[in-house]
Amino acid sequence: MTLPTVSMSVTPEPDQVEPPPPGQAVRVLDLVLRVAGGALAAFGGVLTAVVELVLAGVRVGGHLIGVSVPVVIVANVALGWFAHVTVGRRWAVVLPAVPWFGMMVVAAGRTDEGDVLLSGDNWVGLAMIVAGAMTFAVLGFRLMLAPPARTDT
Repeated sequence: MTLPTVSMSVTPEPDQVEPPPPGQAVRVLDLVLRVAGGALAAFGGVLTAVVELVLAGVRVGGHLIGVSVPVVIVANVALGWFAHVTVGRRWAVVLPAVPWFGMMVVAAGRTDEGDVLLSGDNWVGLAMIVAGAMTFAVLGFRLMLAPPARTDT
């Protein structure tokens, strides 16, 4: 007994046709956008560090309230995500992290006049530095452990 054969088309289905490779102009534009996104993420690291340092001294009734600690967590998660998505690389989380850490180191040091933005007896400043560092560390760790992105659609 013979089974009937099913006719098969030689041409691929329309959704299986591979798109042509991007042209030179598209690749250059993609590179420019990735570099601009990385620069914007680094600038965002500096900007959020300044905002968080301003919020570190907020007091209500003479007591520190610590409003900068949740702000630092939300801002650093957003910056890490933005850097990863715009640059398209896992290591991009360091682009906002390095300027943020640099700003915190500068803020913890004394000026020639003796001024200091974050002092050792300020629990909000210490909590802000720990929370920000842990946020960037967890983001980097999660990106390292994430499976590679699928390229087939």
